[in-house]
Amino acid sequence: MKPYFLLVLAAAPLLAHHSFAAEFDSTKPVELKGTLIELEWVNPHAWIHMEVTDANGKVTKWDCELGSPNLLMRNGWRKDVLKKGDKIVVIGAQAKDASNLASARTVTLEDGKRVFNAGSSGEPGSPGAPTQ
Repeated sequence: MKPYFLLVLAAAPLLAHHSFAAEFDSTKPVELKGTLIELEWVNPHAWIHMEVTDANGKVTKWDCELGSPNLLMRNGWRKDVLKKGDKIVVIGAQAKDASNLASARTVTLEDGKRVFNAGSSGEPGSPGAPTQ
């Protein structure tokens, strides 16, 4: 096997990672109120998948990017902090392409209890966060 092939192979995970500004628009804030479908605890970013019902009763699936599982754990999260079916509120920034994709900044339970900061790259002070 050629040495350069190993170098390319080792760098492949880095290509999948992106900066906040490359994908999300901090001028497009979103507040999503809905039901948790799944908390996906994977690298390089954990994900919240949720269903949001609008005023007309239309249900839309949203995917919300969080920080890495390691960062989330340092912020006090655990895999079991949210359960399927929980009513949650996610505040963050929408994707630049206006799809149902957001970078989560905070996650709150329906009763107003803040779960913790989401640790996303768009959060001020986090790695890769845009400067204000």
